[in-house]
Amino acid sequence: MEGLSEMENVIEEPLLSKQNSNPKGGFRTLPFIIANEAFERLASLGLMPNMILYLTRKYGMQTAGATNFLLLWSAATNFTPFIGAVLSDSYVGRYSMIAFGSIASLLGMVLLWLTTVIPLVKPVCNQFTNSCSNSPTTIQLLILHSSFALMAVGAGGIRSSSLAFGVDQLSKRDKDAGIQESYFSWYYAAVAMSSLIGLTVVVYIQDKMGWAVGFGIPVILMFVATVSFFLASPFYLMVGVKRNMLSGLAQVLVASYRNRLLQLPQEEENGIYHHEKDSNLLVPTEKLRFLSKACIIRNPLQDLTPDGRALNPWNLCTVDQVEELKALVKIVPIWTTRIMIGVNLSQGSFLVLEASSMDRHVTSNFQIPSASFGTFMILSLIL
Repeated sequence: MEGLSEMENVIEEPLLSKQNSNPKGGFRTLPFIIANEAFERLASLGLMPNMILYLTRKYGMQTAGATNFLLLWSAATNFTPFIGAVLSDSYVGRYSMIAFGSIASLLGMVLLWLTTVIPLVKPVCNQFTNSCSNSPTTIQLLILHSSFALMAVGAGGIRSSSLAFGVDQLSKRDKDAGIQESYFSWYYAAVAMSSLIGLTVVVYIQDKMGWAVGFGIPVILMFVATVSFFLASPFYLMVGVKRNMLSGLAQVLVASYRNRLLQLPQEEENGIYHHEKDSNLLVPTEKLRFLSKACIIRNPLQDLTPDGRALNPWNLCTVDQVEELKALVKIVPIWTTRIMIGVNLSQGSFLVLEASSMDRHVTSNFQIPSASFGTFMILSLIL
């Protein structure tokens, strides 16, 4: 009975408790964060598959040129989250980064949608022969490139900070109750479901109802994503920026090199490693021990200030900084396993072009959109 009572308190506290010492954050903010990410993925993935057809048929681009353009857009979309993560952790904070990314993505999709409804912003093309009477002008290409650039920047702002921002809302009690694990599960489930809907429903609308309606749907979805995020702004818990992450990692590398001649102490010895106040990490781990030399205190009188901080952070780092770099190094092999998968998935434009020349009719009144053929690869991976 006691265990049941504790679980009821854990579930009710984030939603109903008025005596919580911190009225911000908690479980109530998570649905808004998940909705922002899910609708952003649904909007962007709904645009991507058919884009090769739009560029070749409405802008008169050659297949090779349009494919290279989309590959560069995909590369930028996958690289900007790295920049966004550095900026959010070191300078502006996660809330500001997600807010900026949401607005940038919305503006980019609106600009792209305008190319379908305003004739002057794209070349004059024959809808039956898919040939254009003239090449796109500089202004027309500038508008097109600006829309894609805004969407790539927006994706970097949202995807770099969304998951971590949700974790910021949870207290230690929430994490101990398993809410963090549930949040991760719902987050990735929402992203996966959004991907499937974008590759099926949204591209089907584009095929059946035209580009104006098909590109207008992602605009509405991105507007919903932006509004859902800002609706919970009064309840978000804002975690302040602590330090520059990149400079901290660089300090560990420099300090470990400068201290490379030092002998590592025995494992049972402690008190000679520099650590932050109230930190749970008092000694470094045994992995990648050469980096542990960066946090060895050689002479407390020369290395530390009276309040216990390092006089020169490029000669002496904290255990936390060392372990952050070690964690990053450990992730690199896992990250590299996705390189070849990414290469294969990036060839989706060729799949769409090939499928568009096939007989895709399932019945006399229904045919599978050529851009939906990517779902078969996703389903095969699931199965």
